[in-house]
Amino acid sequence: MKAKKFYCSFQFIVFYYVLLQPPFVCSKNHGNAANDLLDIINNNRTSQKLNKLSGSPGLGCIALQYAQECKGNCSSNNTIHCQPSEDDFTEVFAPNCGVELPTFGTISGFILGCHQKYLQPPEAYSNVLVQDQKTISLLRNKTITEVGVGIIGSHKHKGPYIWCLLFSNSQTNSTFVLENLGKGIEQKRGCYSGTSLPCSAGHKSSGLILNTLILLLLIYSLSLLFQHC
Repeated sequence: MKAKKFYCSFQFIVFYYVLLQPPFVCSKNHGNAANDLLDIINNNRTSQKLNKLSGSPGLGCIALQYAQECKGNCSSNNTIHCQPSEDDFTEVFAPNCGVELPTFGTISGFILGCHQKYLQPPEAYSNVLVQDQKTISLLRNKTITEVGVGIIGSHKHKGPYIWCLLFSNSQTNSTFVLENLGKGIEQKRGCYSGTSLPCSAGHKSSGLILNTLILLLLIYSLSLLFQHC
């Protein structure tokens, strides 16, 4: 009898521990994978004794607009070639985001990548964004001060997915300033760094469903456990 009680108690502790764990599909920054990617970039920079880059919401929103513009250019072998005109940045992207044009800074570099399937931030960093020596040099550039990250799926609830990084060597906190108290655009698809808004891409919806099913399964297993104990 004591052995049975011990076994039941042990099972209860295991299930209780699992139930208390945060959902593992969603991103840690309130579901914003762009902020997670920004953290990875900065962790890699500090490991190289380089300064951390500031996450500018205005620049991040522009990166999302850039990715949106290029969403139809991802090939079946996960390569993308797309470079909007310079006028698009000030005439289309910035106004769409609500960036105050007098504060539009210098964009000193960009990295654009794509994949047919959604990848978690560490995988996206290693397999999509770190493409060659040129991108590594840009990620380790000593003169850049801030970065904006944009992520979007080409189609609703499915890929291919586009990742865009925009870098600037402008003075932080005074460039790419958003109007309307810094709220930027109403985010309906994709996500960008520098904001606490969650991503609204397809993988988020599927992740929420998966987490809900797992939670229901664990609750059902606990009810069976109590019946037998």
